[in-house]
Amino acid sequence: MALDMTEQPEAARYRARHERMRALGWTLLGLVLLGLSTAVGSLITGQIADEEAFLGARPCAEAEAVAVRGTDDCLRTVRATVLSAEDAKSGPKGVDVFRVRLRAPVPAPADRPFDLRSNGDLAHLVKPGGEVEVTTWRDVQVSVRQGGTSETLPGLPDEATMYVGLTLICVWTTALAFIAAFGSARRARCHATGRPVTPRVGFGWAKGLSIVVLPMVVSYFSLTLWDAWTAAAMTVAIWALIAFPATFAALRWDRDR
Repeated sequence: MALDMTEQPEAARYRARHERMRALGWTLLGLVLLGLSTAVGSLITGQIADEEAFLGARPCAEAEAVAVRGTDDCLRTVRATVLSAEDAKSGPKGVDVFRVRLRAPVPAPADRPFDLRSNGDLAHLVKPGGEVEVTTWRDVQVSVRQGGTSETLPGLPDEATMYVGLTLICVWTTALAFIAAFGSARRARCHATGRPVTPRVGFGWAKGLSIVVLPMVVSYFSLTLWDAWTAAAMTVAIWALIAFPATFAALRWDRDR
């Protein structure tokens, strides 16, 4: 009996110490995620401002022709001769593209090579020595035209809601990390004082993926329907309407088990 009385407090102290370390780990993770949330969230305003400026841009007037290239807010059209046009691979996945380079001198950003769709109409029309029109905005290549055929280039400032989705991921995981830290600290106190310990709530892959995937899906959905601040607000609203009830239901389901 004396042996049992000695082993029981020792095991409780071990579990209490283990839970304190878990609480510390969750707290540190929460602080890191909080920093990421702040960093990513601080980019949203600038991204939306760029998107609104781009959506409101108009073709450059003659008086703006002398403006500094790469800083003007109007849509500038540059006419140039094609230096080379060839099939190429783009990105780490080696996506097939049709890469075009223009003959110098060409003002920035039209002087950079640009990639067209490998199966697009322009890929069959653009040839070396031909003439194309490239539309630019600030330091962004917007579109390419030859004759009556045009193609919009990727990388336009219209993905601000994706930053909102990333921020939601960071914010929600930050909250979960601090909740986990609180739970570990509470269990440590229970072990130290001999009180009964409430079982943990399970956190499986399904919940983890929903926290990561759901904000990005809603962000993409909002991106296709709205612009700028409206899309950002709808991303948060739709995500909250889904995430909070789903999380509450998952927690209750685990606890009822």
